[in-house]
This record gives sequence, C-alpha cells and structure tokens, in this order.
Amino acid sequence: MIADSHAHLDMPQFDADRDEVIQRARDAGLELLLTIGTGNAEGSSIEKTLELAGRNDFIFAGIGVHPHDARLADAACWKRFQTWCEHPKVVLWGEIGLDYYYDNSPRDTQRVVFRHQLRLAGERGLPVSIHCRDAWPDLTAMVREESRGGPIRGILHSFTGTAEQAQECAAMGFLISFSGIVTFKSAGALRDAARALRLEQVLVETDSPFLAPVPHRGKRNEPALVVAVAQGLAAAMQVSFEELARQTTANLRRLLGFARFNL
Repeated sequence: MIADSHAHLDMPQFDADRDEVIQRARDAGLELLLTIGTGNAEGSSIEKTLELAGRNDFIFAGIGVHPHDARLADAACWKRFQTWCEHPKVVLWGEIGLDYYYDNSPRDTQRVVFRHQLRLAGERGLPVSIHCRDAWPDLTAMVREESRGGPIRGILHSFTGTAEQAQECAAMGFLISFSGIVTFKSAGALRDAARALRLEQVLVETDSPFLAPVPHRGKRNEPALVVAVAQGLAAAMQVSFEELARQTTANLRRLLGFARFNL
C-alpha cells in the first residue's frame, strides 16, 4: 500500500477518463490520495475537488490559493473558503506558498496571501502544503515568523531544493515530499538531498497531471505512477521500495491525524 500526497484530479487533463484514473490508482495499491484544489473569486476547481473526495473513500482534499492566483484573492474569495473548509474531507490547506520564477502575481501580494493562509490553516488546525520556487529566503523567514504563534505542520510539496534546505525544513517539522523529478537523470542533487533525510521525514507524490516519473516522463502523469516515484526515491535513499512505501504512508497518516485508515 502507498499514498500520493499531492495530485490535481480536478484538472481537465483527466476529464476523458477520470474514473479509470482513480481505479488504476486503487489497482496500483493506493490507500490514501490527496487531491488539491485551488480557488479564487473568479473561478474554482475546489467544488470538483470536494465532489471527487466525497464519492471516493480513499481520496481526501486540500484547498487553498496558489501563489499564481494570489492577485485574485479578495474578500469574496475568503468568504467562500469559510464554507469550503467545513467539508468533512478537507484535511489540508494548500497548496500555498511563493513563486518568484513565474511571478504570475506580484511578490508583495503573494507574501500577504501566503501569510494569511498560514494563519487560516492554524486557526482550523490544518497542516499546509507549500509550493516554493526561487523564493526560499522569504518563505522560510515567513514560516519562522508565523510559527511564533504556534508550530506550523505541513509538507514541502514537490521539493527541488538542496540538502541543506531539506534539512532546514525538516528541522522545522515539515515533511519533504518528492515528485517524479527525483527519477530524472539530471536530478542528482535532489537525490543527494533525499539521502540527507530520514525515512520519517519524507513523502512521495505525483503532482499529476504534471511531472511524470521516468520511464513515463513527458506523458500525462496520474496517481498510479506514484509507485515509480517511490521506487526512484527508495533507490536514492538506499532502502527497499516496501519500506519506503510503508513509512511514507505512515508519515502522511500521522500528519493528517489519521491514527488508522480503513478503506
């Protein structure tokens, strides 16, 4: 059994065969799948995300405003989140964070929206899933500032940083999640970062429909391929696939507060 800590099953890439994709995930051994919705006042994937989680017992939901959409977050947006976060399958706030690579939203707006969502998650006792691209100093500084009001639990989603950055975030109590990038030939430094961590500190994810692992690179990704991600991470960390799958699933359960998870 294995868990995918981050997928986007609501996206249009799955419109033609979404039910088959979910069944393949089951057949591949997934016992827990987090599908991530993002929302704003102009448009939302969250309703579809919640509907998918509601009709599949092993699927749970994360909700949040992605840094790309931070410029669209207004009072109407936050009012809708008050309703969405009451859904019983919402177990995580995200993905949230900072993205200075694309800069689809102004950086100061990204920082305001990120800080606001850290506080909203804390008020509701939810862990967070954090996206970070080319914004490491600002992101870690903000997390440290906000954690003075109480510890922040969560995930560094699709981690691509250095070994030192991985250890820094793990020391703050975050789980470090690896996507299909860890299987790419060019990702030697990322595999070094994985080796700097303990099994209790890591997760696996697909970020599907993006970032398909080798040997599926360049194709549409889907949750069933988390098995290939886990195989690549297990090789990097020099442990068995079975041990890594078991421990990463237990790590995600622990983060989400699932003492035990029955399908």
